[in-house]
Amino acid sequence: MTSFSPRNEANMSSRGSSRSVHEDLRDERIPSCQQWTCEQVGKWIEELGFPQYKDCFVSNLIDGKKLILISASALPKIGITDFEHIKFISGSIRQLLTIEHPNWSRSISLPPRETLGMYLERKSKTGEKADELTYKRFLMNFEDYKWQPPLSNHCLILPHS
Repeated sequence: MTSFSPRNEANMSSRGSSRSVHEDLRDERIPSCQQWTCEQVGKWIEELGFPQYKDCFVSNLIDGKKLILISASALPKIGITDFEHIKFISGSIRQLLTIEHPNWSRSISLPPRETLGMYLERKSKTGEKADELTYKRFLMNFEDYKWQPPLSNHCLILPHS
């Protein structure tokens, strides 16, 4: 695919506590693109063969943390409307982030999808909690979490006050 890998060029002072950034940089499960700036994302889009879309990402402030939010349905909103380009770019983003292809026929009664995708979605938010979150900490909290299917408490009767 592409040889661009700015793991060493990550802008660690732009946001977040440096401790969590350093911990995520050392964790091989976390894609290095998570630390990319908007300009680095734009450079990656150029290297994919779409220099005409660099400004779409840069002007919309799409950095490495925000890439998880860019799906095929989001690309037209930032100015990418060619269907073949949308398919290719959204597939390349999933590949870059090493996340699964969405299974639209998946039952809602199944447990949530892979933990990496859920972690990256949490990290895409801004704020102190998201900045301090590391994948290791996310997994420790996630494993204690008992997933229940939607409406699993539909028979729960609450007492009247």
